[in-house]
Order: sequence, then structure tokens, then C-alpha cells
Amino acid sequence: MAESCYLLRNLEGGSSSVLELIRRGAVSLAFSLADESAAVARLIKRYHDVPISLADACLVRMSERFTGSEVMTIDGDFRIYRRLGRGVIPVIVPERR
Repeated sequence: MAESCYLLRNLEGGSSSVLELIRRGAVSLAFSLADESAAVARLIKRYHDVPISLADACLVRMSERFTGSEVMTIDGDFRIYRRLGRGVIPVIVPERR
């Protein structure tokens, strides 16, 4: 959600719309950084040379936990990141205008 708010920050109402989706229950967060901190820290260490942000490390970790999921991103680093060591992370890349 932090990444979504960041990417939409320049659109009027962009970040608040993301937060409104959460408030209404249309989007739920089934991820606890407190519970996943060790795994996220390992990812940050592994990709220190890319570098990987905390938000990206959380998305990689979520893709490991929710194996049928896809990550929607415009971040090209997701071509480099791997889940569970070697697995390609399925991504959806919106068309840019």
C-alpha cells in the first residue's frame, strides 16, 4: 500500500483513494512486517547491490507467501528479484502513456 500511495502521489486524490479502499475493506492487507521481518531482512541483504527498497522486499516476500499472486508494478527491478531464491515473480506491468 505504501508503494501504491507513493506511485499515485502526484495524482489528485491518488494516495487518499488507496487509503479509502483499505478503509472500506475493498483491499485487505494479509501481511505483517513484524512477522515477516527476518525474511524481509534477508531479501534486503541479498539484493543490497540493486538496491531493494523495504516496499519492494515486502512485495517479493508476499509473492513467496501467496504463490498464485502477481505483482503489479512499473519497477524494472522485479525482472531481477526472485522469489524463494530462483523463482521468477509474475508481474503485471501497466502500459505507460
